[in-house]
Amino acid sequence: MNQQILQPEPTAAALPASDMAMALAHLPQALLVFDAQHRLIFGNPACASLLDLPTELLARWVTEHCTGQEIASHQGARGEPAEDFAPAQNSSRTRRTAAGKTLQFTTQMLPSGGWLRSYCDVSALAAELEAKSASEVVLRFALEGAGDGVWDWDVRANITQYSRRWKEMMGFSGADLDSDICYREPPRIHPDDFDAAWAAVHAHLAGKTPGYVSEHRRMHKDGKWRWLLARGMVASRDAEGQALRMTGTSTDITARKLAEEQLLLAANVFKHAREGIVITDAAGNIIDVNETFSQITAYPREAVLGRAALMLRSSAQAPGFYTQLWRDLHAGGYWSGEMWIRRSAGDIVAIMLTISEVKGKKGETQNFVALFTDITQTKHHLRQLERNAHFDALTGMPNRVLLAQRLQHAMAQCRRRKLSLAVAYLDLDGFKSINDRHGHATGDELLIAVANRMQSVLRDGDVLARIGGDEFVAVLSELAQPRDCEQALERLLKAASAPVQLGDLLLEVSTSIGVTIYPQDGADADRLIRHADQAMYLAKQAGKNRFHLFDIAHEAAAKQQREGLAEMRNALALGQFKLCYQPKVNMRTNAVVGVEALIRWQHPERGELPPAAFLPLIEDQALSVDVGEWVIAQALRQIALWRAEGLDLQVSVNVCAMQLQQANFVSRLSALLLPTAGEQQCGLQLEVLETSALEDMAQMSKLMHACQTLGVHFALDDFGTGYSSLTYLRRLPIELLKIDQTFVRDMLSDPDDLAIVTGVIGLAKAFGRQVIAEGVETAAHGARLLALGCELAQGYGIARPMPATAVPAWVAAWSEKPHWLA
Repeated sequence: MNQQILQPEPTAAALPASDMAMALAHLPQALLVFDAQHRLIFGNPACASLLDLPTELLARWVTEHCTGQEIASHQGARGEPAEDFAPAQNSSRTRRTAAGKTLQFTTQMLPSGGWLRSYCDVSALAAELEAKSASEVVLRFALEGAGDGVWDWDVRANITQYSRRWKEMMGFSGADLDSDICYREPPRIHPDDFDAAWAAVHAHLAGKTPGYVSEHRRMHKDGKWRWLLARGMVASRDAEGQALRMTGTSTDITARKLAEEQLLLAANVFKHAREGIVITDAAGNIIDVNETFSQITAYPREAVLGRAALMLRSSAQAPGFYTQLWRDLHAGGYWSGEMWIRRSAGDIVAIMLTISEVKGKKGETQNFVALFTDITQTKHHLRQLERNAHFDALTGMPNRVLLAQRLQHAMAQCRRRKLSLAVAYLDLDGFKSINDRHGHATGDELLIAVANRMQSVLRDGDVLARIGGDEFVAVLSELAQPRDCEQALERLLKAASAPVQLGDLLLEVSTSIGVTIYPQDGADADRLIRHADQAMYLAKQAGKNRFHLFDIAHEAAAKQQREGLAEMRNALALGQFKLCYQPKVNMRTNAVVGVEALIRWQHPERGELPPAAFLPLIEDQALSVDVGEWVIAQALRQIALWRAEGLDLQVSVNVCAMQLQQANFVSRLSALLLPTAGEQQCGLQLEVLETSALEDMAQMSKLMHACQTLGVHFALDDFGTGYSSLTYLRRLPIELLKIDQTFVRDMLSDPDDLAIVTGVIGLAKAFGRQVIAEGVETAAHGARLLALGCELAQGYGIARPMPATAVPAWVAAWSEKPHWLA
């Protein structure tokens, strides 16, 4: 062979020295070198032999710098598949020559921009593979029929080929399914799984394991990780035992892995849940419980398995409770509520329980799953809160709330049995001077002693309640005749006036009692107490330490009311009423949260009158509805005017019971709100007095919900002064409680008022309501309220009621930091 002709041209500056050229010329591997213009500049003798080319032809190609395209044309003319002579970095392919050889050719890019193509005769390996092809086709068909993808790895060449099923499994489609997908680099295995997967491969290649098995995540074509179960074996080894070829299968186990993760998650939730969990069979027999179950019930898991869940039932539930529970559960597949259960020691605990029915594929009941939490402490806390809401903190006697309930009950009893009852309002004479002289502690001891004495002289069915300070109300029920109460009243006077020994002090007080008789006085419970209060003042005026019966003949007052109603009706027609607005602020953030609309009467003779001077005249009168609508209309008009100026304030308006009880209240309110239709919030809040006549709780709840759909909010005004129960807070959609100013004003000096304020704030938090304090007159009030957890406030300490025109300027000037925020 002409070595000189096969040498590279001198113009190829990139060729090495002569000794390197000689080494390349004698390589057994065929080499072709092309420059950056894709021209042939070198070919060694092995190339002519391996490619079945005449030496002279190869030499001429080098001399004439033939291109790869020209060489490919020569191959086509000889009936061989034409090679692709386009350079590609690190590419490796195979082809067959006209002489039947199977060649593997590899392309390598050179730093000069040229490229090197090397050829290797793999005919022997190809023949071996063809000899095995028939059996492998059958095996591959079986494996792919089972859903597995097949792979074949040439260990020495580090080339892996994949089956069509494997490609489909890993997201390849279209032309990719029919092409050979080969990888020289390691498979794209998740970093967390890579070391373990390759350790398993190397262990099998070294003959340490009978087969290769690995579960790992591999990247799908969409960039997401898929779990694969890879299994394989070495298919052939060389004479020294080194692995030549390894083949195997891959199964997509992503769904199985996700299911295992879900099962593990469920097991962890079951084990570590803070709720007790019980799983039963369809008959209600326990098949599993978690640790929290044992912590709550004190039953170990082994002690309850196989037993009926009814083993936990207690006698604290009403008769028929469990029967109704199972009936509801079977009917709806779900039950939720409170329940008392028995622990292993026999004591009972309160739980919040949810039971769900688990059905099979055919709709049959398979299991029940119960989740529960221990709410015993919460129940005890709520019971204490309810006691605080119903009983006086100092004397332990009923307070206003409980008094109202018991008075209503006693009145109903009287009506049914055609009997009478007496409502007595008691105010201690001389108590204030003792309290001022000897201090609150002594005053409290005296109150407790006198209250206990008065309680001791009443019958078991009678009620004595402390409603504040040194004032009490007694309800003397089941009187055959009105005068039958006089003996009890005398006993009360005697008990109150008896000297009380407190240490070295001998103290004496007396009591003045006002009394009204029901049903002779046909007023409601609230007004019966007020009538008795009026009579008590007459007893004081008459000399104290006595009782005075309320005079039913109050025609003079009635006449005065009629005249007052006529004058007010005329004032409404003449436009003599106006609204002032008192700001409400958040003491913690210093934000203005709204204003309260307060009516004033610009009386032509008496000047400007506050609400207390004329509103009592129209209480329970039809005129109160007209005035109430006028107030709402004026407030809405003012909201619109302020919004036009860029000031968005919520305005609260007081509504009386009679206005709320109007059958067309919602429709009338909707008509007034018509100009604001389309706005998410109308900016109106209605304040309902706690003392309003809310006998029909369901109707009131329905009315409030209807108003809320119009964007109207509700607040409970003067909370603590009326007779509403916790039922109102549970059932009515009240959003805000207003602590009456009579409690707030003296809370810094009167422990009883402070206790009431604290209790109301606690109740608001317990029921998830906001709370606002009225009557905040000093910075000390604000600071103490903030410490108790009440952030919202209004009162003279913040701002007095002002005309609407003054509000924007006041809001803009409300920037100085109040003392309670210092």
